[in-house]
Amino acid sequence: MAVKLRMTRMGRRHRPFFRINAIESRTPRDGKILEKLGHYDPIEKDPAKQIVLDRERTEYWLDKGAIPSDTVSQILLRQGIKHKYAEQKAARRAKARAIAGAKGKLFNKAQRVAAKKEAEAAAEKIKTEAEAKTKEAEEKAKAETEAKTKEAEVKAKAEAATEKAKAEEDTKTKEAEEKAKAEASEEKAEVEAEAKAQPESEAKPETETPEEKVEVETEAVEEQAAPEAAAKEETETKTEGEAKP
Repeated sequence: MAVKLRMTRMGRRHRPFFRINAIESRTPRDGKILEKLGHYDPIEKDPAKQIVLDRERTEYWLDKGAIPSDTVSQILLRQGIKHKYAEQKAARRAKARAIAGAKGKLFNKAQRVAAKKEAEAAAEKIKTEAEAKTKEAEEKAKAETEAKTKEAEVKAKAEAATEKAKAEEDTKTKEAEEKAKAEASEEKAEVEAEAKAQPESEAKPETETPEEKVEVETEAVEEQAAPEAAAKEETETKTEGEAKP
């Protein structure tokens, strides 16, 4: 008959209380017990009162070959009760740990948690470095973009100034041409006005009426006859003067 030292849960919900019993290995959890060896109260605040154990009877059952469970084994070690099963378990665990280490595997939860933390720290470091590189690249690209934008603005301003100067020059040239045309028009108008303002005698009429033509011819004949008449009158006067004596 194999005997085990294990705990039976007692107490109500959210208020656990455990009894440490010697019980047959084939007996169910709440089955018949061989002997009550003590109890464990995890709610008790005083560590000295958490575990109450009959040391003599416990050692008796251990000597008889009783096998404690893992939890009971830890309780016994805390109470200073050493047994061969704990030593055998420690040896097996050390061997298993060495084998796992040789294969590069994780042995227990603590190692898995530590490895997980290391992996998270490494991932966080890689992420931080990647973010730093990305930020640096973004800042560099932003600086280059700003420089290009500034250069484009300067170039655009220069082109705008050149176009403005060209437009002003074109405007001035156009104004000068218009002014010259206006002056030429004014001079032409003055010449035409002066030509129109000349006496009618100097200006030759383009067309003459028959009456005006007859008058002009009469005036011309009279002008030609006037000197002849004057000469004839002067001759007669001289003749009369000579005849008188």
